[in-house]
Amino acid sequence: MELKDIKAVYFVGAGGIGMSALARYFLHRHLVVAGYDRTPTPLTHELEREGMQIHYEEDVDQIPAPCRDREHTLVVFTPAIPASHAELAWFKEHDFTIEKRAQVLGTLTRTHKGLCFAGTHGKTTTSTMCAHIMSQSHMGCNAFLGGISKNVGSNYILSLTSDYVVIEADEFDRSFHWLRPWMSVITSTDPDHLDIYGTKEAYLESFRHYTELIQPGGALILHTGLEMKAHVPEGVKTYTYSRDEGDFHAANIRIGDGKIVFDFVSPLETVTQISLGHPVPINIENSVAAMAMAQLNGCTAEELRRGMETYAGVERRFDFKINNPRHVFLSDYGHHPKEILQCAKSLRELYAHRKLTVIFQPHLYTRTRDFYADFADALSHFDEVVLTEIYPAREQPIEGVTSKLIYDHLREGVERTMIAKHDVAEWVRSRDFDVLVVLGAGDLNDYVPEITRILEEKEKA
Repeated sequence: MELKDIKAVYFVGAGGIGMSALARYFLHRHLVVAGYDRTPTPLTHELEREGMQIHYEEDVDQIPAPCRDREHTLVVFTPAIPASHAELAWFKEHDFTIEKRAQVLGTLTRTHKGLCFAGTHGKTTTSTMCAHIMSQSHMGCNAFLGGISKNVGSNYILSLTSDYVVIEADEFDRSFHWLRPWMSVITSTDPDHLDIYGTKEAYLESFRHYTELIQPGGALILHTGLEMKAHVPEGVKTYTYSRDEGDFHAANIRIGDGKIVFDFVSPLETVTQISLGHPVPINIENSVAAMAMAQLNGCTAEELRRGMETYAGVERRFDFKINNPRHVFLSDYGHHPKEILQCAKSLRELYAHRKLTVIFQPHLYTRTRDFYADFADALSHFDEVVLTEIYPAREQPIEGVTSKLIYDHLREGVERTMIAKHDVAEWVRSRDFDVLVVLGAGDLNDYVPEITRILEEKEKA
């Protein structure tokens, strides 16, 4: 189905961060947009206010009439939805055009210049940075992001004039193989999703194949030292980047007084005096990748400076809720050992002489089973570790796989506690903290507003 033929779009699993960005795209095109989600959330309520029709019961009868027109309705589903879902089964039975989110994004990369960001971790932040730089530059962009940009309060950026579309490329179930990037960044290829891929080798091969999909005339910007070996088509340029080395890197880094300033070294044009609006050490490397992509697509030195200075961050990515001499409290989405390690190292660099406490909710039984020793090693870089029960997401429990696997492998000397998720708020109330971070991709983040209020009350006492 061509985009021009679509009059209605129905989302089976409407409230996910990636799905909601697509929903907003079609709402801005003034199409009928409707869908199902299991649970009402602040995000689904926002979509409803913007004009999307959403219901929360698995019920074919609630599919709106315009979405029952097979010739002009596109059905989009998330892989998290089981094949047995009644509404999805009904659409299949009646021969509707049914596509994954990634397939729809793939279509957009054939009609626009796709600037795609892939990697085990770092892709949400780098893509959001790049989208912010591009959107406030003379180039402009559309963007489908994997998190809520604090600059725009959304995971979606619309341009009626720009030919560029910034996309977070998701490796889960090989979704990024639907994309045809004009250019791509690959931030990391540390094995993940082994419940899907089976082996590390299969995971790396998936990324190698992704590099074959870049369009001739485009470019690949690759983090230095990746185990994955790229295989780009003829006519695609390959660049490297990192914090300290590569074709693109940072130099003359100054960290202090809550500020980070550095020079952006580039084969095109070195740009001095880059000041990070979201001054977290890991964002030095992330910003190098984002600026490399933006610069290769025509952004000027002054646009790079202005973009990075005004970048406000992403919700749940080093998302500071309190930051003062008495308390530091932040939320972070990190749920892979390498992400946790980067978080710990960045906090240690920022708060060298303060006690670091982490509350971590493991995400998925399979990921815990495969990486519990790596999780323990990464978490051991904090002074105190609090573990809650595993967030199952799409999985059923696995015998013998609990948070205690991580707990038992923490390094000697690390303070440790195991508590139930619903006891976290009261546990925080009973203690005092220096630097506290809530980590994980599950629903522990739902307690962040309450924890924030508790810590603010402590400051008033």
